[in-house]
Amino acid sequence: MKGRDVRAALRAGQRVYSSAVVAASPMWPGVFQQAGASFAFIDSEHTPLNRETLAWMCHAFVAAGVPPVVRIPSAEATQAAMVLDGGAVGFIAPYLETVEQARELTAVARFRPLKGKRVQQALDDPNSLEPQLLDYLSRENADTIFIANIESTPAIERLDDILAASDIDALLIGPHDLSCSLGIPEQYDHPQFDEAVAEIFSVGRKHNVGVGIHFWGDIDREIDWIKRHQGNLIVHAADVSLFGAALKSDLDTIRAAIK
Repeated sequence: MKGRDVRAALRAGQRVYSSAVVAASPMWPGVFQQAGASFAFIDSEHTPLNRETLAWMCHAFVAAGVPPVVRIPSAEATQAAMVLDGGAVGFIAPYLETVEQARELTAVARFRPLKGKRVQQALDDPNSLEPQLLDYLSRENADTIFIANIESTPAIERLDDILAASDIDALLIGPHDLSCSLGIPEQYDHPQFDEAVAEIFSVGRKHNVGVGIHFWGDIDREIDWIKRHQGNLIVHAADVSLFGAALKSDLDTIRAAIK
């Protein structure tokens, strides 16, 4: 798939599948390809990946036909531009909470390499740009995937305005941080948490963007959220959590069989 294919699927409500990557292994692109993943979610927010390693990972995934989408350390335009320069096909902006953040990141996703006053002009009225420039920017940025992590109550309160003022392709709920922002840490079965999830999904679909939740540890709960809230962005677990769970299960089985 190309980035534009993922973007179109997200906006159309079609199912898009991924998982998080935190380990810099040359084996992962082939694994993702064989699993039929739509894109690879590479996390640079919570992992110590340097820019060179991240760039190698992005180019390896691109070569395998799996678009790499990097979660940047913070919801800043300069961070998004750096990972795109390094070979990422898209970015995930963590803890996005304001219209200003969404607009600045939209400028990178849709009008790169414009900066300064020219990009503000483009954000205010794209049709004010010279036709040749607008056509160039549309072609150059057609594959850039922009996903926003929604992880706090201020983000939910402003979500309508954020989506109206930006060009986000999908919303991805960060359940742990969201539960903490709600004051009910890790209580994923709490009615208040479910209400917040439902609100995010509802607003996202109203604006015709993809919506999903990044979860691990309870696949039945994950499936329930997807089915009940009509989610179409499925980001399942991460390499380290999947490996850890499988290793523990296998070793427990072996211990029980040979004791």
